[in-house]
Amino acid sequence: MKHLILLNDPPYGTGRSFNGLRMAHALAKDDAEADITGIALTDAALCAKKGQKTPEGYTNLERMLHRVLTAKGRVLMCGTCMDARGLTETDIMEGPRRSAMDELTQATLSADKVLVF
Repeated sequence: MKHLILLNDPPYGTGRSFNGLRMAHALAKDDAEADITGIALTDAALCAKKGQKTPEGYTNLERMLHRVLTAKGRVLMCGTCMDARGLTETDIMEGPRRSAMDELTQATLSADKVLVF
């Protein structure tokens, strides 16, 4: 089954992107046939910023994204959202890749389930 997980919130300050990444990892872990795609939109683009150093008690979203990628998920980054936040490909961790609305639209149309966080 193809799962599409849309992340909209910043990496810290709310739990929405955290919970979306938890769900992505759980789906990948519990269903070896799952096809997981995460799309980072708006402030969620900051979830993939490399070199995050979180204070004690905070979950590091860069590490959570790495877990999803290790489980054979893919992560697409809205290029317009990256530009609006001053993020370049060199600013983001290895694995997620810059995308455009056409590809995001195709991922949505081909998904069996769409979850929005």
